[in-house]
Amino acid sequence: MSTKEMQAKLIANMERWQQVEANAIKTTADIAAKVKNPIIKHVMEIIKRDSEMHALTQKMIVDTLKGTYTMTPDELADVWTEIEKHIETERQTIELAKEAKSYLKGAKMTVQEYLVEYLLADEEKHNALLDQLATIKKGMYPYGS
Repeated sequence: MSTKEMQAKLIANMERWQQVEANAIKTTADIAAKVKNPIIKHVMEIIKRDSEMHALTQKMIVDTLKGTYTMTPDELADVWTEIEKHIETERQTIELAKEAKSYLKGAKMTVQEYLVEYLLADEEKHNALLDQLATIKKGMYPYGS
């Protein structure tokens, strides 16, 4: 399969996926509007916002394939010092989440444990995004090392 064919397939996949995310946004909003329990409502809001971000990311993938957006080594280098500072912030949030989780071990506080687990996973996801950005930076000339 040629590069152009792979790109066309990826674009079609992202566009179909965006439709599924639009449905997820609608259904979670419907559930949140209907439910009275604030914990369930909060979980639906989390999922809704994540689905909204997924749809934006899928659009970004399509736009990068169409050449609308690119990233140069200089653009990344211009903000790298600030990104490194933020990496430390993310590490602190992970440590705080792990600390909170340790307080809940064996406490039979299932709702709190559920929410802390979500926060920890999300903070770890942020850390992974930044680690992957560092990998991209290393692969970009002239900053690769």
